[in-house]
Amino acid sequence: MSEFIGTALLLLLGIGVGCNQSLKKSFGFGPNWLLTSIGWGFAVFVGASVSWKSGAQLNPAVTIGLTMSDSNPQGWNVVPVYIVAQVLGAMFGAVLAYLLYKKQFDTNGDNTNTGGLFYTSASVPSIWWNILSETIATFVLVYWVLASSPFVPGTGDSAPEFGNAALGYAGVAFTVIAVGASLGGATGYAINPARDFGPRFVYWLLPMKGKGSSNWSYAWIAILGPLLGGAIAAELFNLMN
Repeated sequence: MSEFIGTALLLLLGIGVGCNQSLKKSFGFGPNWLLTSIGWGFAVFVGASVSWKSGAQLNPAVTIGLTMSDSNPQGWNVVPVYIVAQVLGAMFGAVLAYLLYKKQFDTNGDNTNTGGLFYTSASVPSIWWNILSETIATFVLVYWVLASSPFVPGTGDSAPEFGNAALGYAGVAFTVIAVGASLGGATGYAINPARDFGPRFVYWLLPMKGKGSSNWSYAWIAILGPLLGGAIAAELFNLMN
């Protein structure tokens, strides 16, 4: 349940920062990539902080990385449950963000490009390079989670605390901000299959006047790239430890 709530808050705040900057009748109108990176980073901070009891797992790539490194106390048995909760939470957060900004969507004038507020896409479409971009960006996040956490590999002894010591959950926020500001320009840094698929599905269903495509032809890239990045991070972590 905590993964559902945490991921819902993550997407509510993450999509919200995009809506605030992109919708013409919003007080925050005016694109700012740094604000986007900061907003998503601290959206992760909020989501992770409220779901700490179950290990603050809001991302299938992180869940798989933790499990591959034998750092998920309950092993592979919980992976499907976590992933379903993460996807459903992402969908719910997307719906909440839409409802909060519904009047801004209604008065936006042109909603053909609003899909980018909900899901990611490539600035320069190129399948294998786009997969590589998501793989690298997710590798950075998942390896940081594994290497900065105080559990003992192979024991399932404890869930990650995201950045040992004083930083606590703020550490993962800084990492996501760094990834977004540095590596996000190529594909919008999904780095989380649930974060991309859930809102993409919601956008497809939304009764939004004049909305654009959900770009389903790209969706698999935002799933495969992060999963590869998480798996590679886990394998390297295992090798180094």
